Amino acid sequence: MSDYDPARSQRTIDWIAAKHGPETAARLVAARVDASDPESVAALAREHRATHVMNAVEPKFVPTVFAGALAAGADYLDMAMSLSEPHPESPYAQTGVKLGDDQFEQAPDWEQAGCLALVGMGVEPGLSDVFARYAADHLFESIDELGTRDGANLVVRDEAGNEIFAPSFSIWTTIEECLNPPVVWTKEAGWYTTEPFSEPEIFDFPEGIGAVECVNVEHEEVLLMPRWLDAKRVTFKYGLGDEFIGVLKTLHTLHLDSVAPLRVRSANGPVEVAPATSWRPRCRIRPPSAPA
Repeated sequence: MSDYDPARSQRTIDWIAAKHGPETAARLVAARVDASDPESVAALAREHRATHVMNAVEPKFVPTVFAGALAAGADYLDMAMSLSEPHPESPYAQTGVKLGDDQFEQAPDWEQAGCLALVGMGVEPGLSDVFARYAADHLFESIDELGTRDGANLVVRDEAGNEIFAPSFSIWTTIEECLNPPVVWTKEAGWYTTEPFSEPEIFDFPEGIGAVECVNVEHEEVLLMPRWLDAKRVTFKYGLGDEFIGVLKTLHTLHLDSVAPLRVRSANGPVEVAPATSWRPRCRIRPPSAPA
């Protein structure tokens, strides 16, 4: 159980011991790891002779954890793929660097090492792709569209009972995937992009959730499913709601979603500030040393 702060790992183990008994927690060891450093990941995997590395941190750390696992000769799983980069000249029509491109480029390295990497293996992406594979193999002779729709009626409240905004994963990831150019795939055109929040549709979700308006959002399924499944079209749409879409559009209009430094005025004169400062490696990171 590893974290940049090993005390956090130990607190998790202590919680497991209290809930499930010390014999269960005895299987776990608290350790420190720097997910931004592939050598740190590799060293920890080697020290504990790990056969698998499960990457459960946010996507900006995918390149380094991915490289560290390969360097240690461990198989690898993650729940989100390496980040995209919009097309520099035509972001809302053409793809630039797509989600997962950096990882798929390294497939020969993993094959040569005899290691397996399963990318995008969470719920969505992941379970959604498994459902699509099952449908293609067992339910339909042909598929017009593989469409993943994400919507909910979850309400989170604070201690006073007031409804609050509380996404269940990284807020930065939420902002980025919703404001990035959404990707659509068709058999005729391949992968292409559209404007954020495009092609709204009303989707009727089951189990009491009901009708939710969903819009195009960048997501891994569109980059994964067409590689192995035969369909005429692949899409992903998210039920965001008018209020949240409005907040996102305001952030974008004010450039508060920018990771590039912006020149702003201050009491001491002009300064450069990156509103959404984030360590986000975009280049391919090679393993620090050969696989064991």
